[in-house]
Amino acid sequence: MKINTILSTLALSVVAISSAHAYDPKATIADLDARLAKIGAPKLEGTEKVADKDVPALFFGERKINNNYDVVDAVRKAHNATATVFVKQGDEFVRVSTNVLTPEGKRGIGTQLARNAAYEAVSKGQSYCGPIDVLGTAFDACYNPIKDAGGKIIGVSYIGHKK
Repeated sequence: MKINTILSTLALSVVAISSAHAYDPKATIADLDARLAKIGAPKLEGTEKVADKDVPALFFGERKINNNYDVVDAVRKAHNATATVFVKQGDEFVRVSTNVLTPEGKRGIGTQLARNAAYEAVSKGQSYCGPIDVLGTAFDACYNPIKDAGGKIIGVSYIGHKK
């Protein structure tokens, strides 16, 4: 009987530890950024239609991120989190790869980062972690600016854990 109690306690401890880690926004954004960096350096090259908008084409290495969902979907699977990559277009940041769904159940590509605390931070080249509303849903989120080789802000990475 004692061994069963010990094993049960150990199993619950493992679940608690992994659950605590799974909902750490800073660890999740670090994972998203590491996955992107592993593909290659970020750069803009040409344009691509995303939803109904022509926006700059964002690449990591040779992989175009616009309309490509493998990285954001891997983050959802690994962390049960929403993830998005935005590209900078003028003064806006447009979702080009996301697992965030619209109320209609479609990926929210082509939508813009709201003018909020995260927008203010990343526009200045700073990260933002904290509470945020994403397309009408409350999240504990993190946003990091994406910079090209010259240090110019060309996009934003985002993750969120639903509150």
